[in-house]
Amino acid sequence: MDPRLNPFAPGAGSPPPELAGRDRILERAQIALDRIRARRASRSFIFYGLRGVGKTVLLNRIRIDAEAKHYASVWIEAPEERSLPALLAPALRATLLKLSRGEALRDKTKRAMSALAGFAKALKVKYSDIEVGIDLDPEPGVADSGDLESDLADLLGAIGEAAAERNTIAVIYIDELQYVPEDQLAALITALHRASQNQLPVTLLAAGLPQLLGQMGRAKSYAERLFEFVPVDKLDAEAARKALCVPAEKEGVGFADEAISEITEQTQGYPYFIQEWGKHSWDLADASPIEAEDARRATVAALGELDASFFRVRFDRLTPAEKRYMRAMADLGAGPHRSGDIADRLGRKVTTVAPVRNSLIAKGMIYSPSHGDTAFTVPLFEGFMKRTMRSNDGDQQA
Repeated sequence: MDPRLNPFAPGAGSPPPELAGRDRILERAQIALDRIRARRASRSFIFYGLRGVGKTVLLNRIRIDAEAKHYASVWIEAPEERSLPALLAPALRATLLKLSRGEALRDKTKRAMSALAGFAKALKVKYSDIEVGIDLDPEPGVADSGDLESDLADLLGAIGEAAAERNTIAVIYIDELQYVPEDQLAALITALHRASQNQLPVTLLAAGLPQLLGQMGRAKSYAERLFEFVPVDKLDAEAARKALCVPAEKEGVGFADEAISEITEQTQGYPYFIQEWGKHSWDLADASPIEAEDARRATVAALGELDASFFRVRFDRLTPAEKRYMRAMADLGAGPHRSGDIADRLGRKVTTVAPVRNSLIAKGMIYSPSHGDTAFTVPLFEGFMKRTMRSNDGDQQA
């Protein structure tokens, strides 16, 4: 069929043509934001789940809906090599400028900009990657102590006052939050806690891998009371069917029941994979309806593309020892697996492979769903490892 009309949109954070199965989460988030604007108590949101479940898509959709209400957005994606202050400073500056709406800075917005200038200047010594230009002079004594926890609390307080001056709310969106170091995460939690205590209209919506829950608990013991932790999982059968069929139906194309069964079985209901299989099924089919054979051919094409990109880019970041560890996991199946069983597969003691396991967790490749267990953060990754590496031979590829 005509690829120009293909409605499917596989890609990192790309909005799917049909955001199925997420209505309740979206509504809960919007209610929380509306309550905070009205100075009513509501917790910040943390979305957590595996790769490919659509966490980034959810954050973006909530942001777009919030901006339609003129809520101020601070968008950040946290890479592994950048500090939180360096990510926050330019994003907060851009938000404060938007709050001014092209007018002269009002009192509270001007004070927040001065607080940001002091924040950047005071922390530049410790976090040398901070790069932000601010024309205003710092306000002495506000967010300029050089202590991240204290200064970030002052800064977010000033941001909240600026938002209140405009009768709006400042929403900080952070994707890949698990990459923020725990000491910096602790400072962010403290700052949000202070803003909440002062009933200021500033909040956080963030997303990360499952290990984020443990990281936040270790950073601050009261995190579980300050945040609403929302699991984002694969779609159920009905939502997966909608995500696959509704976009095609809008183009006058249907899927045979056998094709739907093949695709939902292969994708296991993960939204990203549904987009990949839908795209390839469309491109390989000659006409509507898309048949089971089209779907089976799409499985071959989709896995080939995933192996060359989605899976490969993660595999190439690994050391030989890390590859061997993940190949041993793949030998045991999809998981989760006991750490001792993985070590046995490698012919090593648990203690000797623990540093490799910790490194893989830090890289976001695996996580511990419960004490002593280990699982992949990327669905279907065990199949990729088997296709790519010989068993227990991390330096050779098949």
